[in-house]
Amino acid sequence: MKENPLKKIIALQKSGQAVGIYSACTANELALRGCMAQAAAAQSILLIEATANQVDQYGGYTGMKPKDFVAFVKKLAAEEHISMDQIILGGDHLGPLTFAHYDEEKAMEESKELIRQYVAAGFTKIHIDTSMKVASDDPDTRLSDETIAKRGALLAETAEETYRRLQTAQPDAIHPVYIVGSEVPIPGGSQSAAAQEMQVTEVSDFQKTVAAFQHAFEARGLQDAWNQVIGVVVQPGVEEKDAGCTEYDRAKASSLMASIDAYPNLVFEGHSTDYQTKIKLREMVEDGVGILKVGPGLTYAAREGIFALAYAEKEMLKNEPEKQSHFMEVLDAAMIADPKYYQKHYHGSEAEIAMKRMFSFSDRSRYYMPQPEVQKSLAVLMDNFKNGVPLGLLSQFMPMAYTKVREGSLSNDPVSLIKDRVAYTAGEYMYATRQETIQF
Repeated sequence: MKENPLKKIIALQKSGQAVGIYSACTANELALRGCMAQAAAAQSILLIEATANQVDQYGGYTGMKPKDFVAFVKKLAAEEHISMDQIILGGDHLGPLTFAHYDEEKAMEESKELIRQYVAAGFTKIHIDTSMKVASDDPDTRLSDETIAKRGALLAETAEETYRRLQTAQPDAIHPVYIVGSEVPIPGGSQSAAAQEMQVTEVSDFQKTVAAFQHAFEARGLQDAWNQVIGVVVQPGVEEKDAGCTEYDRAKASSLMASIDAYPNLVFEGHSTDYQTKIKLREMVEDGVGILKVGPGLTYAAREGIFALAYAEKEMLKNEPEKQSHFMEVLDAAMIADPKYYQKHYHGSEAEIAMKRMFSFSDRSRYYMPQPEVQKSLAVLMDNFKNGVPLGLLSQFMPMAYTKVREGSLSNDPVSLIKDRVAYTAGEYMYATRQETIQF
């Protein structure tokens, strides 16, 4: 049995080396292509994670089941000339997240099937998240650590059983590693309109979480599975939001970060690290956050690239509006027609919400990118620049890409230009994690 390469992060961290990995939590094709291109150039491993609301046994909002997502990633990897041996696939927030409207028995059965399909499809990093209440839980009582851990151990048991069956058919299948805990807002970001100070996880709460999960695993005879737990989700005091992010303050998180030293087999997993500067990201890795999760930051970069092309298109075809894609207008119309993905997240006047639909760092527009009319408009935009972007417009709207094109290091075609914008963001995470030093 091959060792899961993510375990190398533990060894490096515990030896005093500030090495981690970033996780691309997205199903966006252009964002993934940009990350793959960056990883291929750096000869680095790449961790890609699907979230439970994106990909599940019913297709999620992407229309993909776990096995479909694997096939999707394999197709992109082949086209981007990166080996699947360099790619690690993970599942994020796997548990009752999208089944919380059921009572416990039904919610957990659905969650077990979710975990089963992820592991059977070959995902080797599993975030078990049972922190949310289900319909049969008392809405006025805090969900106890013991209940959360008991449910988590049940899902770990399912993962272990599924892996054993997988290994029978594939003897070289890599054993999944597990992440527990969920001291973060729900996937997709906070829904609060009020600005609140981000609270760092208390050391005692972190310790109680670990103890509760270890006890629950051992109570089900899952000591071997507990040995595969490599990370705990905590809140180090960061969060992405409309205006950017709450920046990491290592002084405020110092006690929490010091507490990980007592756990030789664990690192912290940091969610919502989007829009942190590369310096802050590196500080987090230096302080014990071995896994940096980023999602909206990548899709926002892809959207920036697309919008830059859309602005250039308006200038290039100013006198031929019938030939324009009108991509920004089509995307906005799709959002207005079905506001369910942003109405709980965007607050303010009509004008402020209109601005947020297009430019909020929370990037709720990512949920609308797969829609047929949006994809059709994007195809027109791409076709309009099939012969490249005129250099004057490229310099105006994508100045960093312009320099690379002039130097001959970047192709002047729309997909390459968008990928380059995403790769820039991925490069900041590479700077922070030094993950190119991890051998695969």
